[in-house]
Amino acid sequence: MAKLRHCFTILLLLFTAESAHSDFFTSIGEFLLPQNCLSPHVNCVFCFVFFPSGHMTDLLFVERDLVSSLKDYIRAEENKLQRIKRWAERLDVLSTAGSQDPEGFLGHPVNAFKLIKRLNTEWAELESLVLTDVSDAFVSNLTIQRQHFPKDDDQIGAAKALMRLQDTYELDTETISSGRLPGHSVLIVEDCYDLGKVAYSDVDYYHTELWMAQALKQLEQGEESSAVDAIAILDYLSYSVYQQGELERALEFTKKLLELDPSHQRANGNLKYFEYQLSKQMKLEVDDDDEEKRRMQKENRGRRDDYLPERKQYEKLCRGEGVRMTPRRQSRLFCRYYDNGRHPRFVIGPLKQEDEWDSPQIVRYHDIVSDRDMEKVKELAKPRLRRATVHDPQTGTLTTAHYRVSKSAWLGAYEHPVVDKINRKIEDITGLDVSTAEDLQVANYGVGGQYEPHFDFGRKDEPDAFEELGTGNRIATWLLYMSDVQAGGATVFTDIGAAVQPKKGSAVFWFNLYPSGEGDYRTRHAACPVLLGNKWVSNKWIHERGQEFRRRCGLHWAD
Repeated sequence: MAKLRHCFTILLLLFTAESAHSDFFTSIGEFLLPQNCLSPHVNCVFCFVFFPSGHMTDLLFVERDLVSSLKDYIRAEENKLQRIKRWAERLDVLSTAGSQDPEGFLGHPVNAFKLIKRLNTEWAELESLVLTDVSDAFVSNLTIQRQHFPKDDDQIGAAKALMRLQDTYELDTETISSGRLPGHSVLIVEDCYDLGKVAYSDVDYYHTELWMAQALKQLEQGEESSAVDAIAILDYLSYSVYQQGELERALEFTKKLLELDPSHQRANGNLKYFEYQLSKQMKLEVDDDDEEKRRMQKENRGRRDDYLPERKQYEKLCRGEGVRMTPRRQSRLFCRYYDNGRHPRFVIGPLKQEDEWDSPQIVRYHDIVSDRDMEKVKELAKPRLRRATVHDPQTGTLTTAHYRVSKSAWLGAYEHPVVDKINRKIEDITGLDVSTAEDLQVANYGVGGQYEPHFDFGRKDEPDAFEELGTGNRIATWLLYMSDVQAGGATVFTDIGAAVQPKKGSAVFWFNLYPSGEGDYRTRHAACPVLLGNKWVSNKWIHERGQEFRRRCGLHWAD
């Protein structure tokens, strides 16, 4: 929801969209197999290496250089073949002329000399030419560049990112596969099949079904594939829908498979098992508890075991839905020129400040950092980008987590004048002491990059969250957007129903703690997955120490 702007216009990009096996299988088996015999062997992959957009850009240029090298190799091979072809054509003329009258031909001394010369030296030269390997330069370049290539885990991570976007923005497989997302290429049968296999390896039968069904649909529509056939796809489909409790559909897919391959051993075993289970199910009287269980199971399809109760609200806000701001409250939001109490830095050039939310107060400052300075920050951060970590409330240590998918780097003020300049600007704007703040954290979210709902401050149940810093809790958060995002990537506040869109060069600021020092739980927020484009941000987490005379303590909870 876009609110009316009183001073200057902001463009909000809201995206709306329409709303089984590993390589080695085990059969569901003969007539009555125990439950643990029903699953195929699964190699679950839990590691996830995320390539942010900065590194992805580098990979794009690596591939471009490889393509150029490949073309050079092709040209070299073509030149080599052309030389051999010209040699063969010349010899063909000579041998044809000589074979018509061998004695007369060889009776000429020049012809005799040239035949001996050809057989003694020229054929050896031809042999050397044929044996010359012109691929050395290309192979050498490929070997050097291969060390920078993504690994299996990166491919798995990219597949999971696609499925995360699919869920968050309610995209169907057809929308993604057909390339209807702006700037996206189409997915062929093998791509859909591979996505389904990644979901299957993650014991995610919901997405396995979706992507295997899409692969089958494209095959049935006439798309050709040399690597995947309908039998393999139906094998996954039957098992994935069975695991979701849909026996009738599992039986339907199994019968379809057997029409294509009547001798399929596993499918024949599964057919008997599914038929038995269905007959058993029909004989039993279905009570209300069973119906409720099935209803809940259907409603929760696709949810992970660690599904957060607020996830539905989080995803709605990411889609631009469910923002809670009444017209009356909206009328109290303003834009203004801000000089922070006639601060010397801003008296002549005041800042453009905009209210994003009233309670808790969330404000945005526009045109805070120049493009040149932001590019310098990115340049400093790129070589250090590592998988972002979170505080583990159980251990108090930093660890990676599936719900935070980005790469980040920390920059100290001493490392470059531009970092020191940004820190001083934050202090001048907020009026808070940043000498006890954490270093500037630079984060890069590529396609699918996200950070699920979280608090920036340490709660009572994790009193040691920032103990090692010795600077108290995180009193406030400064979030600078260093890129525009084509679609997705909003910062949403799940408790209050607010959504803040990325805008390059602008910074959003809010307090995490009440003046009393108690945590403001209304500031729970999330970074929505990036649907199109890439997202660069930098955070400054300001701590309590040093703010005693800048934000006085209050005895009651108030903004």
